Amino acid sequence: MQQRLPSRLDPPVAFAHRGARVHAPENTLEAFELALRLGATGLESDVWVTADGVAVLDHDGVVRRGVRRIPIARIDAVDLPGHIPSLRGLYETCGAEYHLSLDIKSPDAYASVAEVVRSQGDDVAGRTWLCDPDFDRLTQQRSGLADFRLVHSTRLAKLTAGPELHAARLAEAGIEVMNMHHTDWNGGLVVLFHRFDLLAFSWDLQFEHQLETAVRMGVDAIYSDHTDRMMDVMTREVGTP
Repeated sequence: MQQRLPSRLDPPVAFAHRGARVHAPENTLEAFELALRLGATGLESDVWVTADGVAVLDHDGVVRRGVRRIPIARIDAVDLPGHIPSLRGLYETCGAEYHLSLDIKSPDAYASVAEVVRSQGDDVAGRTWLCDPDFDRLTQQRSGLADFRLVHSTRLAKLTAGPELHAARLAEAGIEVMNMHHTDWNGGLVVLFHRFDLLAFSWDLQFEHQLETAVRMGVDAIYSDHTDRMMDVMTREVGTP
């Protein structure tokens, strides 16, 4: 058996991607509640902002009205379908004692998210991971979001400068995390980013062998649709999270 390399977060965070979406409708309060009951230590969602400035959790960012697809940004929160929860509603239902990974889908989402998260208590922002594929936009947010954890979500093939120089850029900009698809990571890359005091997050881990490999190479967080499968692997590899 491959020896597990050390992660900087121990135990790694186990993020339920869009909640326990294999077992309940994705991005619903039902899915988020179930994920936590199954043992997930983190929840994940995309976040959008409505026309009246409310941060809501949805994947596509559009609402279907017959054959029309209307962007959430053009709809007031009160007019959204009932299955789309607000960020505030998530906290009201699930509390705030978990890690939360949010993919920022529009620049104005940063301010809306920060307002809601900070209202939950002084320690909640430190467990909130704001993910953005736009490096420049992410770095522009650093000074105003010093209490949050910022995550660059990208693919290895998109790094024009190579992983070592990119790690140096992230560290210099105060971005704490590199988040890539599980096929982009190997043990050497995890060690490389750790050497720059950065965390390594890995997503789209759906099968036991993928989850086991990621945990053993020392990543600091994993994302999976299969919350039960993810937690079985976490229990075997690192003990009860």
